[in-house]
Amino acid sequence: MTTDEQKRNWAGNVAYRAERFARPSTLDALPDLISGSEKVRVVGSRHSFNDLADTEGVQVSLADVPVDLDADIEVDAAAGTARLPAWLRYGDIARPLTERGFALPSLASLPHISVAGAVATGTHGSGDRLGSLATQVVGIELIDGRGEPRVIRRGEPDFDGAVVSLGALGIVTHLTLAVEPAYEVAQTIYRGARWDRVLENFDRVTSAGDSVSLFTTWRSTELIDQWWVKSRVGGEQRELPEIGAVPSSVQLHPIPGIDGDPCTVQLGVPGPWYDRLPHFRLEFTPSAGDEIQTEYLVAREDAPQMIASLQNLAGRIAPVLQIAEVRTVAADELWLSAASGRDVVAFHFTWHPDAAAALAVIREIEAVLPDSARAHWGKVYDRSDWLSRYPRADDFRRLRASFDPDGRFVNDYLRRLGLD
Repeated sequence: MTTDEQKRNWAGNVAYRAERFARPSTLDALPDLISGSEKVRVVGSRHSFNDLADTEGVQVSLADVPVDLDADIEVDAAAGTARLPAWLRYGDIARPLTERGFALPSLASLPHISVAGAVATGTHGSGDRLGSLATQVVGIELIDGRGEPRVIRRGEPDFDGAVVSLGALGIVTHLTLAVEPAYEVAQTIYRGARWDRVLENFDRVTSAGDSVSLFTTWRSTELIDQWWVKSRVGGEQRELPEIGAVPSSVQLHPIPGIDGDPCTVQLGVPGPWYDRLPHFRLEFTPSAGDEIQTEYLVAREDAPQMIASLQNLAGRIAPVLQIAEVRTVAADELWLSAASGRDVVAFHFTWHPDAAAALAVIREIEAVLPDSARAHWGKVYDRSDWLSRYPRADDFRRLRASFDPDGRFVNDYLRRLGLD
């Protein structure tokens, strides 16, 4: 049964307008469901903040398909891979992987998001040497627009186009991810860093740990609220740059005024990779809950320009902002990845749940973006010309048409991008 709550996205800022909501109890139902429907989209954990998962036809959730985490997560230790049901959340797969001695190289800030949804939108964690979550994929299994099963593996033609797919190629049922031996991480939060010193030492700041984030409310153009440094236990020892920061002696939440309990353990206490790399714990509502999110990723060399532009707009940004985060992502070769072809710095904004006020500021930010900027596919933005910033856009159009010749997975979101 689909509830009224499930007919909206997680944040509640998007009401899905599907004619019908389908929750099959078996994957065997998907071929007929797809071939018998004029329009179809699949929805995962509903963490997109726009209408990416919406459709005027049938919206499909795989949440009712039963999963045995022991049997259905298949680890190949020799190959260093794990095959798993794609609709599972990262928080669901983390413990089973760890119990078998394995881990993923990175995670996003929320363990609450589905693996397939994160991959399809190019969602990422942070780290100078770490690619987006999509770079972990080595195999994709899906049901295409004809209702036919397809398998695409790394190294095959068009694989790099099929990973970050925006849900345009079909319903992904399984993903095979590259895994590595399990490890522990410790995270420490520093306060009081100065923007001028951060910019002078930017490479050392972002490489101070394996995963690094800068949080700011933009209420000050001089000081950064928090600098989160997550490092593998027993890994490379790095000397921290002098940027005016001191370690916090208490557990913190990125958003001022919110208790730090929902966050993963800090204060330098080591713990499993899955309980330190995310910012938030699976058993709590992540972030603020009532929010709207936006994110732009710019070429690393354009980060100082981007920061200067945001400092100039700080007076406009701060009143409608809950928190902003700055992270880094390593380059990849995936056609629609925002990091395709270059290392990037990601600028994330968590807005108060006032869509009109947020959109007004979003437009001002987009007016000063560097030419290298690309938007996160699952967030809120104003422009619709993002696809023109991807050299392989025409190749993806061809790929979409070959997987879905009748346009069953095309929706308003894809039409705005010119992918119909």
